[in-house]
Amino acid sequence: MSSEPSKNIEVFPNPYPERNYVVHCECPEFTCLCPRTGQPDFATIHIRYVPAKMCFELKALKNYLWSFRNEGAFHEKVANQILNDLVYVVEPSWMEIQAVFSVRGGITTTVTATHGEKSRDIER
Repeated sequence: MSSEPSKNIEVFPNPYPERNYVVHCECPEFTCLCPRTGQPDFATIHIRYVPAKMCFELKALKNYLWSFRNEGAFHEKVANQILNDLVYVVEPSWMEIQAVFSVRGGITTTVTATHGEKSRDIER
């Protein structure tokens, strides 16, 4: 069974909805295209969230992130689009996307986008 890029993000029921806990995914092989030059941009995407009723499935997340590979988008759009799409399907209590883009033109860019308020009892 081969994997294909996909905008479909599969979810499953949170196994511990009565407990606040943080899920952290680090995705170090993210790529998209610079909308100005068409050159590839490389990033590590950090996803942190406190699930409510649903969690996202990891292979589906991999295929979703892979779908950006041939799309042109500014760094700010990428981070916010990932946040919007994941919040839409998972409806978390809290979520943060941090996109750490590799050096390009002598500049490293980090974009952090958040949804909701993080409870004080949850450590980063």
